[in-house]
Amino acid sequence: MARFHPLPVAAVDRITDDSVALTFTVPPGLREEYRHTAGQHLALRRQVDGTEVRRTYSICSPAPDPAGAGPDTLRVGVRLVEGGAFSPYALKEINAGDELEVMTPAGRFTLEPAPGLYAAVVGGSGITPVLSIVATLLAREPAARFCLIRSDRTAASTMFLEEVADLKDRYPERLQLVTVLSREEQQAGLPSGRLDRERIAGLLPALLPVGDVAGWFLCGPYGLVQGAEKALRELGVDRSRIHQEIFHVDAGSAPAATTRTPAHSTVTARLDGRGGTWPVRESESLLETVLRNRPDAPYACKGGVCGTCRAFLVSGEVRMDRNFALEAEETEAGYVLACQSHPLTEQVELDFDR
Repeated sequence: MARFHPLPVAAVDRITDDSVALTFTVPPGLREEYRHTAGQHLALRRQVDGTEVRRTYSICSPAPDPAGAGPDTLRVGVRLVEGGAFSPYALKEINAGDELEVMTPAGRFTLEPAPGLYAAVVGGSGITPVLSIVATLLAREPAARFCLIRSDRTAASTMFLEEVADLKDRYPERLQLVTVLSREEQQAGLPSGRLDRERIAGLLPALLPVGDVAGWFLCGPYGLVQGAEKALRELGVDRSRIHQEIFHVDAGSAPAATTRTPAHSTVTARLDGRGGTWPVRESESLLETVLRNRPDAPYACKGGVCGTCRAFLVSGEVRMDRNFALEAEETEAGYVLACQSHPLTEQVELDFDR
């Protein structure tokens, strides 16, 4: 089970005008708990006017060697969201020496290093988990290659510009880097403009043998990720090779379902080896029901994006308002997002431990 621990902030590095990298020190006794796979994220929490606020941020540092000790530091990237509940605090108030509540790593937008050709299409802060994926893969697997296609507004707004350039210098023959700026012309490379489905579909075959790519990693705003997925499907890429993580979703991107729920429903949930059964209140998500009775239930964004609240649907039926975290194989196998799930039957059973 994911758990929170207080971790000291070792450094706060300004990487663009509107983003920072936070580095946490991991005490020796917690290093195994914070062992992570490249591509995973951390949830950070704080209290705001008596209300708990959680936000997830991807780990950008390489994953530790499986044969060695767990990490002694963890680094995440945070981009400012105007009016956000956490990012303004991260950029303006957090200092080295502060202590934050940090959840142990979670997430399935990951890659275990293996030989082959891999590729990513990322936008904005979507570079964060992919930076960890690329650095870990190329360091551990000499027979691996990676094509990174990244989209940003301008060079000045590009997160982890130096870190990616260092990787390109370190692995010039195995890392192919393509940068597209939407609001600024480059002296060399591709012309400016937004990366939409049509442009991606025309660009990819000119860059690499699309059919030879073992895994595609799409990360960033909803529009970019959906456009890239459609382009890949049009190019004949099997969905099992496409992995997605969405960072920003507009409220209208996925309207909530309107199916009526039963007047009286209960949810039975197994969590950390213990179970319980509770009534579901009107309009309440299953996660909210569980949290009223088990405050240790895992969650972070409550928006259907991070996947922290993933649970196995043992019995009953539910509807999910939104799903931007689970891949088709996961939903077909019976997994749901508890934060987006509402009962369609009088009895529903979830297992958070699977």
